[in-house]
Amino acid sequence: MKSLITSLLLLASLALGSTVQAQTKIAVVDLKKVFDGYWRTKQADGQLKERAADFEKARNGLIEDYKKANEDLKKASEGLNDPAVSDEERDRRKKDLEKKLQDIREQENGIRTFEQNMRQALGEQQGRMRESVLKDIRGIVDEKAKAGGYALVFDLAATTINQTPVIMYSTLAGTEADITEGVLKQLNANAPPDAAAKPADADSKKPDSK
Repeated sequence: MKSLITSLLLLASLALGSTVQAQTKIAVVDLKKVFDGYWRTKQADGQLKERAADFEKARNGLIEDYKKANEDLKKASEGLNDPAVSDEERDRRKKDLEKKLQDIREQENGIRTFEQNMRQALGEQQGRMRESVLKDIRGIVDEKAKAGGYALVFDLAATTINQTPVIMYSTLAGTEADITEGVLKQLNANAPPDAAAKPADADSKKPDSK
């Protein structure tokens, strides 16, 4: 009797597992392909590059001023040892040299601070752009998952912390369960004609996902 009950429970468990498995629909999406192919990503990348170029131009200006200051310091240092000048003039030149040296140190600190602020500003802008774009993508993925009755959606491009693929094998890529192209098409449905030509504000312009 105990053996019969055990067998019946085992069969019931297998039947229930098969039913749950049959009811669980799984879809896949290549998030990297969607992210790279979305028009807002391309515009935001362009905007980020433009801002980085502006920062670099400003940095180069600071570097040029720093070089000129060093040249002035060198000339002032040479003039300090001129035997033809009086002691009073030498003291004046020495004070001027010390002032130039102090200014150069302040310029060095200013350049380092500018570079730190530049990296932080670009990093924050990139983070906001990525978060905004992913929010758009997630919204479309959710819509298509619900419409298709999918319980799970896996990212085919996902990697582990060791840069190894999360999904080692899948037969769903390229099938109806692969929603990559559908998501990308819907995201780009309302892309402006000049989307590739004029960088847009990645935090304000969003396509209608409906």
